[in-house]
Amino acid sequence: MNLSRIAAHFQSSQAALTDAARDEALLKVIEEVARITTAALQAGHKLLLAGNGGSAADAQHLAAEFVGRYKIERPSFAAIALTTDNSALTAIGNDYSFAQVFARQLQGLGSSGDVFWGFSTSGTSPNVVAALQIARQRGLSTVGFTGTRGRSMAEHCDLLFVAPSEDTAVIQQIHMVAGHAICDAV
Repeated sequence: MNLSRIAAHFQSSQAALTDAARDEALLKVIEEVARITTAALQAGHKLLLAGNGGSAADAQHLAAEFVGRYKIERPSFAAIALTTDNSALTAIGNDYSFAQVFARQLQGLGSSGDVFWGFSTSGTSPNVVAALQIARQRGLSTVGFTGTRGRSMAEHCDLLFVAPSEDTAVIQQIHMVAGHAICDAV
């Protein structure tokens, strides 16, 4: 076992979280995401979320926090992770392409006034970018979550949260901290 390698992972995670906590512009993005998400949910709209791999799990986790509860008893909020319907994912992937698995679901489930959160640590995931484009066309507020290499995603987002890291695992950790902060604010 290489304890120094394990410690290095904790240190890089801690450094990125510290950088994020000190970045006023980044914190303002989180505050604005919380504001638009709160307004949409209070108006009876939905939060739709999607990502690939670990980001798919993050989308599912955060959707569950909104539908269930986060820290306090409160009414359930309408949140759907577009990563959970195996039949839709495989049918759309087969009949269209994997690049359309989220966009096609947004065409059927998304309405003007809803909010879409797209997670892509690289900022270049074709299915997340396609979903952001469709969400915008349909009048949804669009939020992107990415890392420092994913800034190109900004052209498809009303708000872009850029985790201060290039390490996928660390980016995902920061996305979860940001997501929980948003849940707390909502």
